Formats: sequence, structure tokens, C-alpha cells
Amino acid sequence: MPAPSPLAIASGSVQRLLKEEASYHKELAQQEAQVKSLEERIKASGAASEDGNDEFMLKQQTKAVFGPLKERIANAVTKLEEQIAASEESNPNAADLEAAKAVLAQAKAA
Repeated sequence: MPAPSPLAIASGSVQRLLKEEASYHKELAQQEAQVKSLEERIKASGAASEDGNDEFMLKQQTKAVFGPLKERIANAVTKLEEQIAASEESNPNAADLEAAKAVLAQAKAA
């Protein structure tokens, strides 16, 4: 089995980062639901956890992931664009090139 081309590697990297971002958004939504539930419970009972800061810190830590992740996605997209440009000149594999263009369009839409 031949080694994957740099274009296939760059495409896979962008796809993986997009999936990772979607996973973080899903996790954030779940955590926000937990925070809302906790807030409602606190209002109803008038009591909080020992330090009262657990859920807030968890929420903040998850949101902090998005900044560096966006930067990694931008770098991966730039690398993919460079690989697409290089592959268009040499035209090694049309199927890889089309797949890479589809991944690039998906990344730009997200």
C-alpha cells in the first residue's frame, strides 16, 4: 500500500479538526444544560456546592478550547490550500484533488 500523498494528509487533518470542533460544540451544549439545571436547583433550594464555582470553571475551560482550535483549523486550511495549488500544477491524483477541494469547501462553510 503506497504512502498517503501530502494532499490526502492535509485533507484528513482538516476533516479531523472539523470533527473535533463539532464535538466541542456538542460538549459545550451539554455543559450549558447542566449549568442551567444547577442554577434552577440552586434557586429552588437556596444552596450551592461547597465552593459554588465548579460548574462555572468547567464552562469556562471548555470555551477556552475554541480559540486555539480555530487557529489550528485556520493553519490546516492554509496548508490544504497550498497542497491543492501544488497538486493542481502536477496533477498526481484527480480523486484526491476533488476530495481535498470538497474538504476545503466544508471547512470554509464552517
